[in-house]
Amino acid sequence: MENEFLSKVEDNTAVRAWSEKLQSEKGDSLAEGYVSELHDFTRINVAQNELQELRDVWASWDEGTKQLFYQNYGDISYLLDVRVDKHLFRVMVQFWNFAYKCFTFGEIDLVPTIEEYTTLLRCPKVQVRKTYARVFNGQTFAKNLMSISGMNEPWVTTRIQQKGDSKCIPWENLRDLVLTYPDERKRVDIFALSIYGLVVFPKALRHVDEAVIDLFDRLEKGITPVPVILAKTFRSLSTCQKTGEGRFIGCAQLLMVWFHRHFWRLDKISYQVFSESYSPLKEEVAIQMREDISKEKWMEILQNLKEGDIEWRAYWMVPDEIMYRCGNFDWVPLLGIWGATRYTPLLTLRQYKSRQFVLTTHRLAQCEFSFKGAHYKKKVRELSDAWK
Repeated sequence: MENEFLSKVEDNTAVRAWSEKLQSEKGDSLAEGYVSELHDFTRINVAQNELQELRDVWASWDEGTKQLFYQNYGDISYLLDVRVDKHLFRVMVQFWNFAYKCFTFGEIDLVPTIEEYTTLLRCPKVQVRKTYARVFNGQTFAKNLMSISGMNEPWVTTRIQQKGDSKCIPWENLRDLVLTYPDERKRVDIFALSIYGLVVFPKALRHVDEAVIDLFDRLEKGITPVPVILAKTFRSLSTCQKTGEGRFIGCAQLLMVWFHRHFWRLDKISYQVFSESYSPLKEEVAIQMREDISKEKWMEILQNLKEGDIEWRAYWMVPDEIMYRCGNFDWVPLLGIWGATRYTPLLTLRQYKSRQFVLTTHRLAQCEFSFKGAHYKKKVRELSDAWK
């Protein structure tokens, strides 16, 4: 297995030659005459769930219960204390390039990567290359919820609600279980599910969506949630950009941390980053970030970014291989819980302190689709097979 993996590792020179040759032969998949440019101001709603009840539950747990949580779900509990600067967030969205799925600040391209988000979430049970693909003919929502909560069918079915185009369960019902369930492991599981539903994928406020529960049900098998989180983040940013308005329903907290980590420059880097106990999310929570900067000032700052203003390789990233393509795709397809998209790591190689070069964009647009309408299940299988 190790030799099979190593045979797929290529150096930067070989990848550069491959990418330039393919782009020269097959061309760009984007519309002829396309110019990458930012649109008029996007009005974005950054409405968040109130998280104080979750914080109170976490504060009431003893160290043993918290350690059980860390062992199974990594550092996601720190997201509860990450503040979302709404002025900064609304300005960041203006620089999202939905054609290439990255932030474009003048001549600077940046994007959250699989490797960065995996490092931030720091979950020991995650298997990085074991990705999620939604099963549309699998267990019902009620059965998944019964399995996770440990409750019987009547309890579950009487609490399921319809919100918009999907089913969900109110947070207050999960809260009651977290506070009263006799089994410690079940309390930990339900609390983690609540973070995924209210913080990571906050579709309906104060409710956990059925699609989130489908993902959560398979985390126990080592499935990595990172491509799913990135897929929702990219799709939500792109939808808001294309329409000129909308509510962001990705994980705003994680995106804020990623942004701060690239723009908080350090003269001296702590060797803590090489310790197994080091947590970038924990460090972010401890930092007192300024919140008195106006939207106008943030716009001025980001419009005038220079290369020297950016920490290209986030200092907490230990050098490793980069996943730059997947299966028969010349980039990385991302399967989410509501739809699919992709991203192109070769566009932002400077984040790995590597040489930048022209990326392959042939068939780039074909990975963007929602899980509804005709033929989407066939596309899901194709993307899932690429990961396998």
